[in-house]
Amino acid sequence: MKYNMDELPLHSGIGLENIDPLDIDMILEKVEISFHIEFGTELKQVRTFGDLCDLIANKVEGRNTNDCTTQQAFYKIRQAIREIQPYDKDTLKTNTSLEELFPRTQRRQQIKKFDSILGIKTQILQTKGWLLLLLLSVFLASFVVLFFSWKIGFGGMVLSVIGINIASKLGKELKLKTVGQLAEKISREHYNKVRRNATTINRAEIIQKVKELFKEDLGLEDNALTRDARFS
Repeated sequence: MKYNMDELPLHSGIGLENIDPLDIDMILEKVEISFHIEFGTELKQVRTFGDLCDLIANKVEGRNTNDCTTQQAFYKIRQAIREIQPYDKDTLKTNTSLEELFPRTQRRQQIKKFDSILGIKTQILQTKGWLLLLLLSVFLASFVVLFFSWKIGFGGMVLSVIGINIASKLGKELKLKTVGQLAEKISREHYNKVRRNATTINRAEIIQKVKELFKEDLGLEDNALTRDARFS
């Protein structure tokens, strides 16, 4: 059986305790942004994934309702798309292709306007994989050359870093395929912002959204995110 490497978990078979603490810190920053909370010294008491989930659930404030945040994110996406182009809302579904909605020729401009209407940086564009790999290879090769000729090596490293920055800013490749995937992304990364009423929450969703952040950003599997799973 053949697998698409992009679809395989980044840390397949790896436990939460093996993840770099710096990567964990980045996820916690996303959690703070998504749920409009702020962690303090209480994080020192967190030992397991269950401890973290309980802490987050206790910090998130709002009147509890049973509506679906991902569905509300979809409605916001649909409205924003209709503001930048004529599109029948009845034909826009969760499986609608983003390639269809954002043609490559004007993709960067359209997504910039789309993000502005949403009030969210969706960050769904990226550089072509082969180009990024090439630039990274040049950087590593330049690092090796540094030991033989510091001028050539240093120059190559600087040029490759500049190239990576430019490529990242001008990338037109979509990270996601469908509107449904986009709705899931912004509902976990900007939970409060996509809620129809920012003073409400759906407590039944919170832990699942936290787990989704860990899975998507760290490539962990479900069995690595049990309540008893320990941090390093």
